[in-house]
Amino acid sequence: MTPEYQQFFGKDFTLETNRVLLRLMQPEDFEALEKLANDPEIFRWFSKDLSQPGELKTWMDDAFNARVAGTRAPLVIIDKDTQEVCGCTSYGNINFPEQRIEIGWTWLGKDYIGMGVNRQAKFALISFAFYVMHIERVELKTDALNERARAAALKVGMIPEGILRSHMIVQNGRRRDSMYFSILRSEWPERMQSFFNDMI
Repeated sequence: MTPEYQQFFGKDFTLETNRVLLRLMQPEDFEALEKLANDPEIFRWFSKDLSQPGELKTWMDDAFNARVAGTRAPLVIIDKDTQEVCGCTSYGNINFPEQRIEIGWTWLGKDYIGMGVNRQAKFALISFAFYVMHIERVELKTDALNERARAAALKVGMIPEGILRSHMIVQNGRRRDSMYFSILRSEWPERMQSFFNDMI
């Protein structure tokens, strides 16, 4: 874990909007997340089906190991209306020398899909990356077949960059094409204003 990582992602790290609170994922979150991860359809486009026995625990352990290595900051999303954990997201592939970061590893309980939670979480993640961390590039990738995730990326102002063919092995051994999106720090003020306008 580098000094830069510790500077930004200390144990009390949180992000907040008027709708969601993001904080670092803890082992104690397993029970709440297990209750959310009970529908295989949630993980249709995820690399692993976390509804299957043992998969959620393995996924969380991998996330904690990546945090120790300083390459990922796994977060839980809390719905401020209910004060309950409603899903997960992460900063990952953190590269301070190159000033770039990825957001992703995101999933929500089925009752929170399509409710604006994901957009609020991404807004908080992107804003912090640009205005606090002074990152120059925020990127995300998704399964090229995942139309909902592609639309969500566009809604927060990300620019589609192209498709990496046969990029990853996902569930059932399928080789996934990954679509990449990004946004640059110079582009965010205009996108952020559009976000606020949409909320009025």
